[in-house]
Amino acid sequence: MLQRIVARRVSTFASIPMGPADPILGLNDMFNKDQDTGKINLGVGAYRGNDGKPWVLPSVRAAEKKILASESNKEYLGITGLPGFVKLSLKFAYGENSSVIEQGKVIGVQTLSGTGACRLAGEFFSKFKISNTIYQPNPTWGNHIPIFKNAGMEVKQYAYYDKGTVGLDFGGMIKDIQNANDGSVFLLHACAHNPTGIDPTMEQWKEISAEMKKKNHHAFFDCAYQGFASGDAEKDAAAIRLFVADGHQISLAQSYAKNFGLYGERIGAFSVVCADAEEVRLKFRFGILTNIQIIGCSCGKSAKDHHPTNVFESSCEWCQDSSNHP
Repeated sequence: MLQRIVARRVSTFASIPMGPADPILGLNDMFNKDQDTGKINLGVGAYRGNDGKPWVLPSVRAAEKKILASESNKEYLGITGLPGFVKLSLKFAYGENSSVIEQGKVIGVQTLSGTGACRLAGEFFSKFKISNTIYQPNPTWGNHIPIFKNAGMEVKQYAYYDKGTVGLDFGGMIKDIQNANDGSVFLLHACAHNPTGIDPTMEQWKEISAEMKKKNHHAFFDCAYQGFASGDAEKDAAAIRLFVADGHQISLAQSYAKNFGLYGERIGAFSVVCADAEEVRLKFRFGILTNIQIIGCSCGKSAKDHHPTNVFESSCEWCQDSSNHP
């Protein structure tokens, strides 16, 4: 009898469907099985030596030695990540002498690479009603669409690649910006557009900025290749800095997988440019830093449990302790 009961048991996970195969990882499997000695792996954009093996940048090796020499501890970080890393990330993208940074208008958090930054952005746009619709270039990085759909956003696309000219469909892009509902979110690749590698010229970026301002669209930059695209990190950040200079309150996802070769570390950041330092302090202190990050406290509540009040429970000792607040 016991044997029959055991036999009839169904796995707890039996109803979960098999996920779709990853096309890039599938290509890697095919590459590894191929016996051709002249094969070259073009599946993943990664630094590699002449032997085809991953190559670590000398600057990264030097940084690792400094970290080891510092004998830093492994204490928990705050929910916003490593403060020094976030500070340097903002300077890297917005500029060493960025006025919005100097005026305290930018707030940022550390994320799980660019993928985590994009997911955090989607949660941010959806939760705080920035827009329920995000326009993405056609084509775009394959993960962009599911990331933002899973964050509860409606994903639409705008014209970008012109097969006829093998270049930018600038006219189509401008038309789609003009025709989109006011206040929509537009995902823009800061440089080295993935997958086409085609970027607007600076004159075209200026026109894109102007048209987006007319429609009150929100510019969300995904920046995964700063310094990798042209070899000049300052040049590759030009579009980001132009939009900020034009008065856009942009949001930005950063990744250091490709440009620094830190693929396995999953290092990234998400930041938002606010109207002023007061807006950073009041509107984002508990918003972007706690409600979106899934945290817990001694009262057993998560950040989402506390939402939408944006205020911690007065009965919770952990919440009462101001040192626990970002």
